[in-house]
Amino acid sequence: MDLDVAQVRAFVRAAEELHFGRAAGTLSISQQALSKRIARLETLLGTELFRRSGTGVHLTDAGQRFLPPARHTVAAADAAVAAAVGKDRPLRVDVWGHLYEPMRTLAQVAGRAGELVLGHGRDLPSVTDALMHGDIDAAFGRVHPPLHAGLAHRLVRLEPVDAVLSADHPLAAEPALRPDQLRGSVLWSPGALDRLDFLHQFAERFDIRKSAAGVNLGLAHFLTEVADDPTRFSLLPADVPLPEVPGLRSVPLVDPTPLYAWSLLWRTGNGHPGLHSLTAACATEAGHSRWLEYNPAHDWLPEPPTDHSQHGGKRH
Repeated sequence: MDLDVAQVRAFVRAAEELHFGRAAGTLSISQQALSKRIARLETLLGTELFRRSGTGVHLTDAGQRFLPPARHTVAAADAAVAAAVGKDRPLRVDVWGHLYEPMRTLAQVAGRAGELVLGHGRDLPSVTDALMHGDIDAAFGRVHPPLHAGLAHRLVRLEPVDAVLSADHPLAAEPALRPDQLRGSVLWSPGALDRLDFLHQFAERFDIRKSAAGVNLGLAHFLTEVADDPTRFSLLPADVPLPEVPGLRSVPLVDPTPLYAWSLLWRTGNGHPGLHSLTAACATEAGHSRWLEYNPAHDWLPEPPTDHSQHGGKRH
C-alpha cells in the first residue's frame, strides 16, 4: 500500500485542528479539496479516520492510532525534501515583538548559525501562518499559548525588564522599584492591552488597574509618549538601547524582577540543517551569557520556565 503524502498531510492538519476549514487554510487549499484527500485516504485504508457530527469533527479509534505514525510520515517526507534541495538554501527567519527589539538577540548568534535570510517582521499570528505555509523556517519572539499543534519552540533567553517612566513621575528618583509600587500609575502600551500578552499578564499579576494605549509608531515615538506624561510607565527589557528621549527614566524592577522570555519557533518536521545550527548557537550563547538563569524567589515569569537546565540558578 503506497500512501500519498499530500493525503496524509491533510489528515494530520485536520486531526490537529479538528476543523476542516481551518486545516484547509493552513494548507492553502479549499475545504472541498481537503475533504477529498481525506476521503481518498480513508478509502485506501479501508476505515474511517474521522467521525463527523453536529458537534464537530472527532478522530475515530483508527484515526487516533494512525495520527502518530502519520506525523512521522509527514516529517520524514519534509526531511527528505530538505535533504535533496534545502542544504544550499539559507534559513529563513522572521521576528515579532518589535518594540522589544528581538534582533538584538539574533544578532549575537547569527554569525555562528550559517546563512540566514531575515524577514520583515510580523506579529505572532502572522508568523504562525507563515511557518505552517512554509514561507519561513523559523521565527523568534515571545511564545505564549495557545500554539498551533504543528509548531515546536525552544526557550532561548530570559531577559530582565525595567520600568520606563517620565522623569517627572513621583517614583522616577527611586534606584529600584517593586512592581506593586506602580499600582497607582498608568500602564502605557503600544496597542490594546488584551492583545499584548506580557503586559496584560503583568497588569493582572501586580494589580495595575489603569492602562492606556497608543499607536505603535516605533520605540522613540512610544517612549516620547511615556516621557510626556508623569502618570505613565511602561516596560522594556533592560538591555534595549534607549533612544535619546528627553525626560525619560529607566528604573530596574525587583522583588520580583519580571523576565521577558524569548523563544525560537518552527514547524514540526522542518528538516532544514540550519535549524540545528541556529538552536546550537543559541544554546552556546545562552550558556556563555547566562541567558537562562531564573530564580523563582526573586524573578517573575508569566508562565513557568521550560527548556533550560539552569532552573533555579541565581541571576545577578
